[in-house]
Amino acid sequence: MSLQVVSAVSNSSLLQPGFSLLNFDGHVFFFGQKGWPKRSCPTGVFLLDIKQNELKMKPAAFSKDSCYLPPLRYPALCTFRGNADSDEYQYIIHGGKTPNNDLSDKIYIMSLVSKNSKKTTFQCVEKDLGGDVPEARYGHTINVVHSRGKSMSVIFGGRSYTPLAQRTTEKWNSVVDCLPSVFLVDFEFGCCTSYILPELQDGLAFHVSVARNDTIYILGGHSLQNNTRSPSLYKLKVDLPLGSPAVTCTVLPGGISVSSAIVTQTGNTEFVLVGGYQADNQKRLVCNTIVLEDNKIEIVERASPDWTPDIKHCRMWFGCDMGKGSVLLGIPGDNKQLISDANYFYILRCKGAEENKEEDLTAQICSQTSTEDAGDSTPFEDSEEFCFSTEAHSFDVDDTDTYNEDDEDDESETGYWITCSASCNIDINTWVPFYSTELNKPAMILCSSGTGHWVHAQCMDLSESMLLHLSEANVKYFCNEHVELNKGLQTPKKVLHLKKQPMKPLRKKTTMKLTMPTKKSFLRRLFE
Repeated sequence: MSLQVVSAVSNSSLLQPGFSLLNFDGHVFFFGQKGWPKRSCPTGVFLLDIKQNELKMKPAAFSKDSCYLPPLRYPALCTFRGNADSDEYQYIIHGGKTPNNDLSDKIYIMSLVSKNSKKTTFQCVEKDLGGDVPEARYGHTINVVHSRGKSMSVIFGGRSYTPLAQRTTEKWNSVVDCLPSVFLVDFEFGCCTSYILPELQDGLAFHVSVARNDTIYILGGHSLQNNTRSPSLYKLKVDLPLGSPAVTCTVLPGGISVSSAIVTQTGNTEFVLVGGYQADNQKRLVCNTIVLEDNKIEIVERASPDWTPDIKHCRMWFGCDMGKGSVLLGIPGDNKQLISDANYFYILRCKGAEENKEEDLTAQICSQTSTEDAGDSTPFEDSEEFCFSTEAHSFDVDDTDTYNEDDEDDESETGYWITCSASCNIDINTWVPFYSTELNKPAMILCSSGTGHWVHAQCMDLSESMLLHLSEANVKYFCNEHVELNKGLQTPKKVLHLKKQPMKPLRKKTTMKLTMPTKKSFLRRLFE
């Protein structure tokens, strides 16, 4: 096993944890960026171009009949073939997080339409599902099983937000483990069926799943409810007869207590397990070989690479399978770098050059190789992996349309990890949630001084009740450095004087003189 450094050129801000990769015909495509797509690449899908250990990105396009694909982070994805022997395949993408931290319950199918040296075009179709549709989630896995000439997808695990009926102000954005149900998805008819198996008692997230034919092996994972990493090894067997499908689960010995691990295929029946965490804030530096036979699985320890001091001493790491027995690993960069969110990357090759040949893709792997949410093994909920595929020499494209983030608007001033004030102590490598509404980013509030600037609510010593009030009320806020200045610039409120209406002139009073008749005149009128 060998370790090689990879440099990201002029686009390192896009290479953040949570990305996903699609491998079509030996070319790797990246999607799921942290923010919303920009004008340079409205689809949010890029071709990864690796030359001379340097990585560049080239925008890809969608066909006119494609649907909109949001930049989902931490989704479950796998390849889908009509049958186990088919050479053509598509990618299934389910769940994940949007840039607004909303969770998706949609399922998309990505196909390669055309590709040349100048342009790559995809077709993306949203699949309508009925029946027991899985709830919105992330950190889960999806695999495809083949049985009796039919194929189905299997979704398991993950995390979701607390249901609305159970939310409180203090724990509004809290996440919970999804129920340990197994979902079968039939893409031919668009229907879903859920199964509750007695062997699966606790929900799992960030586990590893390896599928072969009609069997799926589930390894590791983290449970929020118990705050444990399961040492169990589960074997799911799916039978697809003419009638209703049958799903059985068997608990096997020999599992590994690990979360956020990465699996890469090195042979027809051989895989390598690398990375992940074995305890809170404790990386797992041991590697294992997984061998799948027809009805059994064997896991043995193998020699680990010579990890660099940077990898050994960093608190977190992330990565993904590159295909052909290689893994991309990433660690946080030095805070002294000009780009605060830059990362260092390494390629780990798990087999020798003589073994580097085309793999038999009848076996599938799916792993949520990401660290847990805030409050779990590390305080970095964003440390979930993105993937690369193929070798460096497999790219043969020019650089004319290479994405250059320098062409985009500078958004560093509105980033979450800025130094908001002289007393700012927010550090991306040490930050942990302070307010109950925080999930993976610090809460920020806009100071109305001048043209306005963003500050961290925690640095301003705002209580949670005050923060909620300011977010709901239509009032201006001034940070600690500008509140006194604002008071000095304030002018007294303008007092509106009542306008006096002119009085109307009084009319001249007229008097009427009334005379009473005398008694003599009255009697005369009476007898006339």
